[in-house]
Amino acid sequence: MNDREKTYWRRFAAEAAHLGSPLYESLSLAVDEDPVLKALAARARPGQPHANLLFAAVHFLLLRGAQHPLRNFYATLGGTERGDAFPAFRDFVAAHWNQVAALVETRVTNTNEVARSCVLRAGFVALAQREPAPLQLIEIGPSAGLNMIWDRYGMRYRRDDAVVMEIAPDAPLVLDCELKGEIMPPLSPPPAIAGRIGLERNPVDLSDPDDRDWLRALVWPDQPQRLDRLDRAIALHRRSPPEILHGDALALLPDVLARMPPHDAVCVYHTIAVYQFSDAMKERLTAILTEAGHRCPLWHLSFEFDQTDYALTLTRHHDGLAQPHMLAVAQAHGGWISWRS
Repeated sequence: MNDREKTYWRRFAAEAAHLGSPLYESLSLAVDEDPVLKALAARARPGQPHANLLFAAVHFLLLRGAQHPLRNFYATLGGTERGDAFPAFRDFVAAHWNQVAALVETRVTNTNEVARSCVLRAGFVALAQREPAPLQLIEIGPSAGLNMIWDRYGMRYRRDDAVVMEIAPDAPLVLDCELKGEIMPPLSPPPAIAGRIGLERNPVDLSDPDDRDWLRALVWPDQPQRLDRLDRAIALHRRSPPEILHGDALALLPDVLARMPPHDAVCVYHTIAVYQFSDAMKERLTAILTEAGHRCPLWHLSFEFDQTDYALTLTRHHDGLAQPHMLAVAQAHGGWISWRS
């Protein structure tokens, strides 16, 4: 058990370093040596990542106005202090133990990183090049649904500090994405969207201040630009929220697929959500898609970690056959994409 925990916290530290969060990198390494804090984080629900919950619980309380010197290390709260934040972090947890524990035990990690929409757009355009019919989009694990409205955002794709494509530059939120590699991903024209629906066990109610602030707390506090774009995306979403069904996605999906119009192209998609599925759940998802593919061609767009990279993969299910095609690799938060197709 202890070896697994140590591997987990050091792995999270490496991921935080890779994604540009020195604060969470250093805190993760320190928590790895603190059995009391590790035990607190382990009170999370089964399958929930301990680090995200512990760190978000602290961030949530600070966003809600808790006063403590730890605020000085959190750029999302105006902090500018650098250096070792762990003594302040541990002191804060000790002072707010019951509140932190309650959040760790009851909340889930339903992060909604809207910059992943830059990656999704390329995937949907690639799908439309293969299947010209209007798309019926079904997202598994959409959280609040911010990546369901990917086509409401402006996007700015850069290569070597030069803008190579701008999409809706006057939109209320413009997302930036760096292009890596030699191949230009397909980014336009946008596909026609016939409908969209989300399937979420723990949907985020953006009209509820608790839910909204928890979503904000999941943003890493030394990355204030992510919090700013999240707030802008929330404002856009609340103007016209997409439909999200509350329940087990695997229980809901067969009926939703059965209701899809036969003349439209159906695409089931998800972004860094299926990692929380057990092996049995992943097999069940594949079985559902395979079965639906017997009735008509079905598309599956996946942006998940494949043990090597965060890969964008498009799979066509038809007549019992699955034809996967890796389109790209990308940064987990959508900061860059490298097209491989």
